[in-house]
Amino acid sequence: MEFQDEGYIVSSRRYGENSLIINVVTQKHGLINGFIRGGGNKKNLGVYQQGNKIYITAWARLEENMPNFKVELLTPNSVNFMNFPQKLASLSSLCSLCICCLQENENLGSFYNKIDLFFKFSNKDNWLTYYCLFEFYLLEYLGVGLDLNSCADTGTTQNLAYVSPKSGRAVCSQSGKPYADKLYLYPHFIINKSDNPTSMEVKNLLEMTGFFLKKNFFQVHGLKFPKNRGNLLENLGL
Repeated sequence: MEFQDEGYIVSSRRYGENSLIINVVTQKHGLINGFIRGGGNKKNLGVYQQGNKIYITAWARLEENMPNFKVELLTPNSVNFMNFPQKLASLSSLCSLCICCLQENENLGSFYNKIDLFFKFSNKDNWLTYYCLFEFYLLEYLGVGLDLNSCADTGTTQNLAYVSPKSGRAVCSQSGKPYADKLYLYPHFIINKSDNPTSMEVKNLLEMTGFFLKKNFFQVHGLKFPKNRGNLLENLGL
């Protein structure tokens, strides 16, 4: 077995004296892990950091064996996060969710683009917008996405203002107003593709996606919600 792909390092750990095992999110092969002989040497410390984009040549004698990796560093993204606690918290959350939620040897298709955007815009003022996109479309990728096209009560597509935590469906302003304190706000900035949401919009979106990830994926599969994600809003100061 041999293949090539590119992706982002989401974790690495030492194996033996100077080798590594790394987990990488790739477009064509999903979440994959592999062995790098000599990867733990001091001269390689900057290469195998969380968030770095790499090109991989992977090979193994048998498909069921962990592959060996030959790695080329494409983009050293880790330097964009190291001195920024909020960005580092979002990176840790994204990596933890990828490890828990993504399948091995599964083409991620367009969802990979949302991961790619997060790293591409990590130096922009609105970088957190792209973390929000990642979580919103993670729900869709997992098959538990929200239905935000029309009001669950009236069927209207106008004046959508809320999202029901029970159904994950949109609710119009008139129907939802009496229950506003029990509903999430409609994520207009996601639907309208605005890249400058307010802090309140970001907070609401992450509260909502966190709720549905827990309810519709982690609890269903008996998985523990990642601590890095559980502490994210606090770490972001939201």
